[in-house]
Amino acid sequence: MLNMDKKLEKLEEEGKLIRAGIVGAGQMGRGMVTQMALMKGMMPAIVSDIKFENVINAFHYAGIKDEDIAVAHTLEEANKYMEMGKFVATDNSDIIARANLVDCAIDVTGVPEVGVKIAVDAMNNHKHVVMMDVETDVVIGSYLKKLGDQNGVIYTGSAGDEPGAVMELYSFARAMGMTVEVMGKGKNNKLDYDCNPDTVLEEATRRKMSPRMLCSFKDGTKTMVEMTAMSNATGLIPDVVGGHGPEASPKDRCAELNQIFKLKQDGGILNKHGVVEYVNGIAPGVFVTVSTPNEEIAYQMQYHSMGPGPLWTLYRPYHLCNLETPLTVAKAILDHEPTIVPLDGPVSEVITVAKTDLKAGQTIDGIGGYTTYGSITTAEDCYAKGYVVYGLINKNTRMKKDAKKGQLLTLDMVELDTTTQLYKTRKLQDQMYNNGYKLL
Repeated sequence: MLNMDKKLEKLEEEGKLIRAGIVGAGQMGRGMVTQMALMKGMMPAIVSDIKFENVINAFHYAGIKDEDIAVAHTLEEANKYMEMGKFVATDNSDIIARANLVDCAIDVTGVPEVGVKIAVDAMNNHKHVVMMDVETDVVIGSYLKKLGDQNGVIYTGSAGDEPGAVMELYSFARAMGMTVEVMGKGKNNKLDYDCNPDTVLEEATRRKMSPRMLCSFKDGTKTMVEMTAMSNATGLIPDVVGGHGPEASPKDRCAELNQIFKLKQDGGILNKHGVVEYVNGIAPGVFVTVSTPNEEIAYQMQYHSMGPGPLWTLYRPYHLCNLETPLTVAKAILDHEPTIVPLDGPVSEVITVAKTDLKAGQTIDGIGGYTTYGSITTAEDCYAKGYVVYGLINKNTRMKKDAKKGQLLTLDMVELDTTTQLYKTRKLQDQMYNNGYKLL
């Protein structure tokens, strides 16, 4: 994001503004609205949420006065108020994709079925899209990227989310001629595959979080989603299904990872390099572990206190989630560049694991729920074995066969909800890349 401060200052001096439309005004959306209101050269011009009071609260947290807020129930009202320079509040997210002055639509919902509609509608109306909803991206990101290209707009993941944050390190290392052997993120919550919204309710209430969101952190699904986004943007793959998840600490610049991530024959844990991984104990940081074939550069890395090699870890000890998202908006509009975007066709997939014993005829649920959690595997492995892509699971999914706790679910075991836009868009993506994934 070098020089972005100067670019935004120049925009402000010229009397111009980037007008963002934000869908979702919960904890993440609220913070994003506040951060954007403090920045030069942009504004949270229109914000929507199914709970209308969330939008008003978000504007109030940002210090925006009631006289500067206008409520829009229709597209015509939104256009009129935006032209007047008002901050527009609505409970109709469809308006954001169509409002005349919106430059970029941002999805902060975390709900794939909402995310697909926002992204498709906005890009078909020639608006840039920032997808903070990584759960959507790992299911249909390649399709959305192609749709953006066709409409001459940017589709991108967000700075601040771990995939976007670590992409900066990845690009930095590769630009310097380093080889990225491992790319990953820290995980603070101890894995608890048995957790559900009820078991985490007390902690979620104390932390002012959605129980389902906290559950998705604790059961590892969110980590698997983020690793999949990293994989799909770079071509790096998981070493094993679900990753290794070693323990380490950020002490001494995560030097432990230099040893842990050696190959097995060299005393490490990996079967191969070129992988995505997660590490318990270094959250909220992200990292890349790199190598070089050049002896002089290896000497220089040791001289610069990076350790003896042959691996070195570059570590960023923070990621600011929603607070960094406005920088991605600016990058998309001013530089016409994404922060993180999938390659052509998935490299890895988030697949579905039974959280408990499941019975034929039983309906199951998806992310942060009671019956399943997500894991990561290569796309090649997913298609060959017919694993169920996790983002396609919703409350209408029904088991056709029994499954044991911990079992990886396959397409012949479940009846997916084929009526959703997400499902239909995923089918289009599969056909576009002819990847052999056989949805029913």
